[in-house]
Amino acid sequence: MKTKVTYILSNINKAIAFEWIAEKINKELFDISFILLHNSEPFLYSWLKERSIETYYIPHFGKKSYPKSTLKVLRILRNIKPTVVHTHLFDANLIGLSSAKLLGIKKRIYTRHHSTFHHNNFPKAVKYDNWCNKLATDIVAISENVNKVLTTLEDINPLKISLISHGFDLYKFSNPPPIEVEALKQKYNIDQGPVVGIISRYINWKGIQYIIPAFKNILKKYPNAILVLANADGPDKKTIKKVLESIPEKNYREIIFEQNLFALYQLFDIYVHTPIDNQIEAFGQTYVEALAAKKPSIFTLSGIANEFIIDKKNALVVPYKNASSIEKSILILLKDQKLKQSLIENGQKSVEQFNLVNFVKNLEKLYS
Repeated sequence: MKTKVTYILSNINKAIAFEWIAEKINKELFDISFILLHNSEPFLYSWLKERSIETYYIPHFGKKSYPKSTLKVLRILRNIKPTVVHTHLFDANLIGLSSAKLLGIKKRIYTRHHSTFHHNNFPKAVKYDNWCNKLATDIVAISENVNKVLTTLEDINPLKISLISHGFDLYKFSNPPPIEVEALKQKYNIDQGPVVGIISRYINWKGIQYIIPAFKNILKKYPNAILVLANADGPDKKTIKKVLESIPEKNYREIIFEQNLFALYQLFDIYVHTPIDNQIEAFGQTYVEALAAKKPSIFTLSGIANEFIIDKKNALVVPYKNASSIEKSILILLKDQKLKQSLIENGQKSVEQFNLVNFVKNLEKLYS
């Protein structure tokens, strides 16, 4: 008899991780379904429906939708009777875990996608994290960093926590079709270089405001350089845009959303990701993606990077909030081809541990 697993997700339009799960999970052992809470019909909904995966879309608009969304989730769960409910992201956690508890569903899992964000920025929201911790029978920590927050700051029994890092189809990052890469170059007018890439929402704790001044100084030696800022939207957009005014418009490209993430990484000669402290990233998928894509990278250590990034081994590590160090590291990678090639080779080896097969097997073990 198959184990019925229902995923409840909130505010996710497209997330390739769930496409991978839907494709790779053992269909002989598990029957999966999805409930998607979103303010408009998400891309993932149509993707799942096209593959005949049981999927429900609930129009959801934040706090004001909680009562109606909860009733709809209760109704769906009552009808499909899953053995396991697995929720992702804040609204889905609160609504999904509460509904599953009310219906007596015995295995209630949520994946913790943030670390100290509420503790540092919204302390009143910690009570909601604690509520989810109480409702869940199992919590997935996506990194040791998250595991530490759960056990030390929120006093969760370690036996309740499963440490399961994100998994990736690594080959797709390293070998996207050249025709797709060329199409993106034309789409975004990338006809010169070197190209420095960022894939990060406009949120101050991501540290973009330190990368931009570093790039500004790079232009003194490389006047044709381009800074690509992908996922260029977010709560601190005004602040980042103000900093961007220091750079000529011809030297940067803002990309709000690009679906072809695999080809996007190939536009970059150098990749930079510099969160402002060691705990603010819960995981930081971009650390793995950039190295899988064979991009020489400059990082600060946060989230999963604490566990596997080694300075001058698989990336260059810079201090937090330090534009000068970012600038120096970019210049080093532009000049030192031997170091660059070494970082690329070691970077690829170091991310093999995050392969998709291990990730799916760990989930299946948790659901069984």
